[in-house]
Amino acid sequence: MHAFHLIGILTTLAAVFAYINYRFIRLPVTVGLMLQSLLLSFLLLGLMALGIPLDQQLAKIFEKINFNVLLLEGLLSFLIFAGALFVKNEEILEVKVEIAVFALAGVILSTGIIGGGLYAAAQMLGLSIRPLYCFLFGALISPTDPVAVLPTLRNLGIHDRLNAQIAGEAMFNDGVGIVLFLSLLAFIKEGSPNGPTGVTLLFLQETAGGIIFGLLLGWLGYSLMKTVDNYQLEILITLAIVSGGYSMATVMNISGPLAMVLAGLFIGGRGRKLAMSERTRDNLDRFWELVEEMLNAILFTLIGLEILVIVPRLTPTHLIIGSVAIPLVLAGRYLSIGSLRSILRRRNSFASRSVQIMTWSGLRGAIPIALAISIPAGSERTIILFATYLVVAFSILVQGTTLNHLVTWHQRQ
Repeated sequence: MHAFHLIGILTTLAAVFAYINYRFIRLPVTVGLMLQSLLLSFLLLGLMALGIPLDQQLAKIFEKINFNVLLLEGLLSFLIFAGALFVKNEEILEVKVEIAVFALAGVILSTGIIGGGLYAAAQMLGLSIRPLYCFLFGALISPTDPVAVLPTLRNLGIHDRLNAQIAGEAMFNDGVGIVLFLSLLAFIKEGSPNGPTGVTLLFLQETAGGIIFGLLLGWLGYSLMKTVDNYQLEILITLAIVSGGYSMATVMNISGPLAMVLAGLFIGGRGRKLAMSERTRDNLDRFWELVEEMLNAILFTLIGLEILVIVPRLTPTHLIIGSVAIPLVLAGRYLSIGSLRSILRRRNSFASRSVQIMTWSGLRGAIPIALAISIPAGSERTIILFATYLVVAFSILVQGTTLNHLVTWHQRQ
């Protein structure tokens, strides 16, 4: 099956699911699409259990889909740039210290709590999994996913400062989580640790390089857009920033996601105010809103269908350890945020009730699944992949649909 056919199948399914959701279900778009694709997956699994030979056909289709490459080298750059484009820079700058603390210390603390808890749970269940793999899971699942978080936060009525903290953390904490993940993965593959110096250099290369390169991309795009007044050309410039810039970041081994965040913030802030006419702003916003909606629809439809690949390899023990992962991840986020509260309280910027909202709004999306898929094949990979999938599904289907109720309840207190 050609790649064009796969794109056609996914786009068609996403469009059908989006229509059904809009007309009848009326859930948030990402939730509605993922729920329907999950139901379709379970229907297909049920047909296979009844003896209908769909295994080979489905296997051929999904063998053609490299989820890791599709997301990390394709959709992610556009989705992150689009999300950052609509974030208000003034609000982000007001809480820059909070964002830095949560994105760095919060992810490291959460990784340790989740990794240690998963290893203890595996030992109690008699499941053989090495400690490094447990912390690998902690590293990939600790960062909140901007692709899932940013669309969900819109129109929830969260206080501007808290909203900026959650959105900013989601955009910047991927750098820390990916560095931790890559360091542990390199140790597993090569059998020799990078050491503190190696991890520090990798962190600086990924994060500092991504930030500097992203600012450079944003400034270049801003400078070009300032000299013209043609919305078609200016939209094309932003597309070049995203596709070309992300490709260059990959080649230079720096953080492409961070580069897209900074470029998006620069264009959405300074560029929107000083380099665009009203007509350009309106058309640029409409274009990137459409791109974000379309790619999110395809992505979350694909996430739901991925269960077809995971389920046939599972045992009851996998289901148990995967179920344990959900409260463990919530606990890791709650404890890491709570432990940092005393530091931030000195700045009078962190209310105690915000811990619950920040914990429940810490949605996970496609990025953790893509990272889990990149782990070398083996029994431990299956455990981590299924645990990751359950956490992602829970965060989107349960946390994503109930977050507004939690926010409303807190506002009444």
